[in-house]
Amino acid sequence: MSDPFAEFEALLEKLEQQRTSGPVRAAAASRSLRETLRRWLLRGLFVVLALIFPFWLLVGGSVFLYRHYGVPTWPALLAGLLLTALVLLLYASWVAKRVSGKRRVPVNVTRVLFAVVGAYGLYTLVYLSSLNVKHDEIRREYRSLHPLLRVAASTFILVDSDMVITDMQRQAEDYERMGLPLYERSLHFVQDDGYAHAVDLRTIGRSEWRNLIMTGYFKAMGFRTLRHTGTADHLHVSLPMH
Repeated sequence: MSDPFAEFEALLEKLEQQRTSGPVRAAAASRSLRETLRRWLLRGLFVVLALIFPFWLLVGGSVFLYRHYGVPTWPALLAGLLLTALVLLLYASWVAKRVSGKRRVPVNVTRVLFAVVGAYGLYTLVYLSSLNVKHDEIRREYRSLHPLLRVAASTFILVDSDMVITDMQRQAEDYERMGLPLYERSLHFVQDDGYAHAVDLRTIGRSEWRNLIMTGYFKAMGFRTLRHTGTADHLHVSLPMH
């Protein structure tokens, strides 16, 4: 004959386990959710950085070689383009490994990658939309701007299509017209290498966080930036001479 007291104690113990297991399961589920969110956030961050890195390598790498190692303009830009193409080739190799199990990238894909990078570099050097300049005269001066500044500005336009260039090349008479004292060392003048080394970007009518992102971008790429109000509030971006 079974002991009723023992059965009652067993029932109480079972009820107690059920009562306490709910919070335990909830805590475990909460930890699991946090871990899942953390993994997805890290993956998202990795994807964003992977997308940004080739552009940083193209612009920032070229500027770094130019400023810190004295590499001439065109070799520095060519090195940036080649490094960018090689990084994209590594990405393609990773995709190929995931798809086919082999890291080898087809020759045609390699050619396409190098062609795309070269075409992008050429595009940034020769084309500027009229939507991204204050007036057409500035647009006509685009090729007088230093190539590394052109590549940097056009690349940022991919992120912020509302960026507007308000000034590039200047002549001495431009300072008189604007009511400003002549500054003979201005990098807006065409320098010995045949290019203007400064560009002004509109900040008026834009939210401050967008202006901060714009400033941070050009700083991260290795340019000098200065926010000032000569004739109007704007961001002055320059590339120092060697």
